[in-house]
Amino acid sequence: MKSYQIDPDFLWGVATSANQVEGGWNEDGKGMSIADCLRYRPQLDVTNYKATNSISSRQVKEAMSDLSTKNWAKRHGVDFYHNYHEDIKQLAAMGISAFRFSISWARIFPNGDDQEPNQAGLDYYLDLVKEMNKYNIEPIMTLSHYEIPLNLVLNYDAWYDRRVIGFFDRFAKTVIDYLHDYVKYWIPINEIDSIIRHPFSSAGLIEDRFPNKNFKNVIYQAMHNQFVASARIIKYCHETYPDLKIGCMITSTMVYPYNSDPRNVLRATEIMRNVYAFSDIQIRGQYPKYLLKKLKEEDIKIEEKAEDADLIKRNTADFIAFSYYSSVCTAYDTRGLQVTKANRINGVYNKYLPESEWGWQIDPIGLRLSLIKLYDRYQKPLFIVENGLGASDVLTNDKKVHDDYRICYLRDHIHQMLISLVEDGIELIGYCVWGTTDMISASSNQISKRYGLIYVDLDDEGNGTYKRYRKDSYYWYKKLLSFGNKIPMSFFDEPLTHVNESAVS
Repeated sequence: MKSYQIDPDFLWGVATSANQVEGGWNEDGKGMSIADCLRYRPQLDVTNYKATNSISSRQVKEAMSDLSTKNWAKRHGVDFYHNYHEDIKQLAAMGISAFRFSISWARIFPNGDDQEPNQAGLDYYLDLVKEMNKYNIEPIMTLSHYEIPLNLVLNYDAWYDRRVIGFFDRFAKTVIDYLHDYVKYWIPINEIDSIIRHPFSSAGLIEDRFPNKNFKNVIYQAMHNQFVASARIIKYCHETYPDLKIGCMITSTMVYPYNSDPRNVLRATEIMRNVYAFSDIQIRGQYPKYLLKKLKEEDIKIEEKAEDADLIKRNTADFIAFSYYSSVCTAYDTRGLQVTKANRINGVYNKYLPESEWGWQIDPIGLRLSLIKLYDRYQKPLFIVENGLGASDVLTNDKKVHDDYRICYLRDHIHQMLISLVEDGIELIGYCVWGTTDMISASSNQISKRYGLIYVDLDDEGNGTYKRYRKDSYYWYKKLLSFGNKIPMSFFDEPLTHVNESAVS
């Protein structure tokens, strides 16, 4: 039987973030974070990522005055904080070897600028990674994933203020010192390029706090400060714990020209350069000339210290982590063309691809192309740390979830990844499905946009029992992982039928 043979050390995993699953938003000394200020707003177009993650100072004050949990989805998450032992046990039973998750900064330093950490927060994460290690699961740790402490927004203007680099430095080093014996792979900042698209959830920036400033300049200044902060942590780890691996992370979205018109090809190339600019800085150690030219043309002036350039140059990431969900087309003139959405940008509808309920076009070959382009560009190990499908799942009367559409999505993307491993000469550390249990969607602040392999009984208004139920996709992924490092090619041609425990065991 023909099979895809992969490295025995290849990491098969799942991924999530603290602000989307944990809950326990004000327990055991945790402070308020920006994620606690975001709520599901049904009056908004849930496919508009920017709108659902924009906020005003007035709305922040409203959030601070309301100490309830039910209507603030990320305050309750799916209560992973109190259920992590059972959740990890269920995931371990699936056969995973990696679990990507994040630290809540406000759980360690409640105000962000505290002199001493919250010991209860450190002990929680220590127990969490020990629980993973118990099942031989490799923790993949993201230090900052869309939840800067709110105090740093209100009193320092968040990542725009250079002092926040020092606060992050203290936070990150504290966590690394405490957990380095249990965690090998670290990512300082999730999807660092996302600050351009949604500056509040990524960096705590609220536009009305900068009335006399060019807000685009504010965004790029905050982005620069994040690059400096990441480089400082890479330097610290390389000098103090040389066995640790420190990556960078970007959002990868393939962008195709609408047709072979050279003007459309040029437009697609320009957008893809913008995708790579953020990994260029962290892997090549300097701002690419085309980005510097763009900043100059737009009169964006980044204030930096003399040592910043050398720090970034000398302290580059060990691997490139990336998320991949979809692709788009683009054209130099989009008038009269149907527009569609993706995780990173809007684009022109691609007639050759289906789309999800939330308008993201599904493109498995785009994942293979991303692997090829990133590896050819950098010649450094890659790590797919997010890939999954958000969909409306239905829990049947007999407590089943028949999510064939998710199985199709995962099957086709994983198949292309395996083909790339065998044929394209790439170096890949691992693959993580985006979704452990269901979680609160970052793009819409809903749980009804479900990503998990395990269903959680909860609705967008916070009603439900929080009970967990394994989906068909859970059993499909378990079957895939049961093959070890030799995966039969025929597995990807099998007809999809409702998968259950008996079909796997």
